[in-house]
Amino acid sequence: MFEITDQPLDPAPLVEAVHRDDAGAIALFYGIVRNENLGRRVQYLEYDAYPEMAMKKMREVADEVRAKFPVLEIGIVHRVGRLEIGETSLLVAVSSGHRGESFEACHYAVDRIKQIVPVWKKEVWEDGSEWIEGHTPEVPAR
Repeated sequence: MFEITDQPLDPAPLVEAVHRDDAGAIALFYGIVRNENLGRRVQYLEYDAYPEMAMKKMREVADEVRAKFPVLEIGIVHRVGRLEIGETSLLVAVSSGHRGESFEACHYAVDRIKQIVPVWKKEVWEDGSEWIEGHTPEVPAR
């Protein structure tokens, strides 16, 4: 399951999509809009995406995860549009035979999503706004 949507995110369909009877674990990551970044009070965020390319890159991330970790299934859903403080912007679910594999694979997937999936974030503050460029987190070799 890979999706870009302007609707509020519900984790239940994503968890169901990655659930398998041979899975001993499902790791689920929620990216949440917080009220502060780099010392500035955030009012809300706006996300935009190139949907066709974003979906292609999400599948690429999933292929990388499958190549590096013994996972069973992976799903990614990203929200676009205006998001208020506390709303969910990103869901990533990974199922595997064991919890450690799910945690590691989910962590890796989130970092790779931030690196290569064309989704952009605009932070809006009381005194202005700015499109925040993606960052390149340290992704350990696996």
